[in-house]
Amino acid sequence: MSQQELLKNEILVVLSSPSGGGKTTICEKILKKHKDHIYSVSATTRKRRKGEKHGKDYLFVSEEEFKKKIRKKEFVEWAWVHGERYGTLKKFVAKAKRGKQVALFVLDVQGGMAFKKKYPQSVLIFLLPPSMNELKTRLLKRGTEKTEEIKKRLKVALKEMKFWSKYDYVVINASLSQTVDSVEKIIESEELKSTRFDFTGWSKGKGLNKKPRPQS
Repeated sequence: MSQQELLKNEILVVLSSPSGGGKTTICEKILKKHKDHIYSVSATTRKRRKGEKHGKDYLFVSEEEFKKKIRKKEFVEWAWVHGERYGTLKKFVAKAKRGKQVALFVLDVQGGMAFKKKYPQSVLIFLLPPSMNELKTRLLKRGTEKTEEIKKRLKVALKEMKFWSKYDYVVINASLSQTVDSVEKIIESEELKSTRFDFTGWSKGKGLNKKPRPQS
């Protein structure tokens, strides 16, 4: 019996940060290293940015298509973010449940709070920028918003960062590699929590499919 077989349920991991805080980049790095993890592709009405791919980064849909998904109750949650609609689809949660897998959700604070209410067992990680000046620099470097839009996003960021204490974990995103490492360790520790396991089969003598260590 493998460790995966002993798991009782999936692990739903939410990454949140202000706009430009690095949540999408961190998620991409982790997914490249862990092919067995699932990424929840959010639906949005915003325009596609340069380099983004439909179905991979987001599901880019029209206003009418989004409303149709709302009517069909396809979302775990949805919200207005910076003037556009974003929604988390139920099908990715269902997929994680079937495979007892780790699923990553990149959500804003509104989405994170709504998700936690729906799935109390989910793991919420808040990525904080080292400073507001650094966040501004990152938004400028991204080059996808005009100056006025960046000012608006920074104001929203100050409000969002007040919610950090409602998250299970907080990571200061000063170094990309260190932040990826920290998030990986959080996920690994969650995978090993005793409450995640069902040892019924193991206790009946089936044991684990691991070779015993040689005795010294």
